[in-house]
Amino acid sequence: MAESISIEAVSKEYPGGNLALTDVSLVVEPGSFVVLLGPSGSGKTTLLRCLAGIERLTAGTITIGATTVAHDRLHVPPDKRNLSMVFQDYALWPHLRVRDNVAFALRRSKLAKPDARARTQAMLERVGLGRLADRYPNELSGGEQQRVALARALVAGTGLILCDEPLSNLDADLRERMRVEISALVRESGATAVYITHDQAEAFALADQIGLLQNGRLVQFGRPEQIYTEPATPFVARFTGLSGELAVRVAGQDAASADSTVEIGHDGSALLRPCRARTSVSWAAGGDGVLLVRPTGIHLGGISAGDHHLTGTVADVAFRGRGYEHAIDISGHGRLTGVFAPFRAQRGDTVGLRLDPAGCHVFPAAAAANGHAARVPMSDVGPEFAPPAQQY
Repeated sequence: MAESISIEAVSKEYPGGNLALTDVSLVVEPGSFVVLLGPSGSGKTTLLRCLAGIERLTAGTITIGATTVAHDRLHVPPDKRNLSMVFQDYALWPHLRVRDNVAFALRRSKLAKPDARARTQAMLERVGLGRLADRYPNELSGGEQQRVALARALVAGTGLILCDEPLSNLDADLRERMRVEISALVRESGATAVYITHDQAEAFALADQIGLLQNGRLVQFGRPEQIYTEPATPFVARFTGLSGELAVRVAGQDAASADSTVEIGHDGSALLRPCRARTSVSWAAGGDGVLLVRPTGIHLGGISAGDHHLTGTVADVAFRGRGYEHAIDISGHGRLTGVFAPFRAQRGDTVGLRLDPAGCHVFPAAAAANGHAARVPMSDVGPEFAPPAQQY
């Protein structure tokens, strides 16, 4: 039976005053697939280890199903939490054959040995490893070892499966195939899943909901579409993929607008004419801001139409199968990357760029300067969020 999870005001402090988690709260519904996303050092692994019972909380409460498993005076050990875990390094017993590694998860069950063997073999067949049951881990490829680890987590039939960056050691093609397998198998099992990664494309592809962490704090929790189209902070926008950033002056805000857009002036910026952008804050006319532009917010074309907001020079172009991604230099204002078009613009060409409010987010300049995160190349975010294949 799928378990719910309640994490309330959880903090974790290591010796020396190192705060790994600060006041983290979230609720995971039974049967959902939640991805904890963030850069190295953001606290996602610590949060997963606290949920698993590997780490003790400094403060807060964790409840799995109807059972409180951790608070400042209580710590239920991992083997009493009705959960399974898939580790980054697979954590297989090297001296046990594949079937015995998987069957190890049933050692505390009340199944008769013949039933346990049958259940183990059925799970191995399910993950495509039935013919490899008698091999040892060192006789398997990385992807096969990962399937053994996944089979071991699934065979026990627990209500909660935790995954600690299980695909990070695999090459790109195998990682994509294993992502699909993990998604299908975990959802088919009906279990609740909590999965951690630093890979934005992986998070968007897998998650029902994403929790994005920064410096030990949960900065946004929501559906992948919400995270992408309504970033709560500049950090969230930057970490989930930008083409670039532009300094702007805010001309005014439409209070009646459903998406809280603001009019962006062009004084002191690279803009040739005003454009609109989404915002989550109130603005006074004349405020300084930073325009964070998604690749979905840029349409590339010629300069003759006259309805473009920017002009730039093509610095580089790369064929991506579905079309072309361009790097565009905006004179005096930096470079925009991942600018998609179904056609190839030549290096050195002058091009026009039209900005779409749905892919543009503006934040106060002071907020955007704090906690700056390196921009993520859009080729790392994946084709799901590529701009539409059309020109204007």
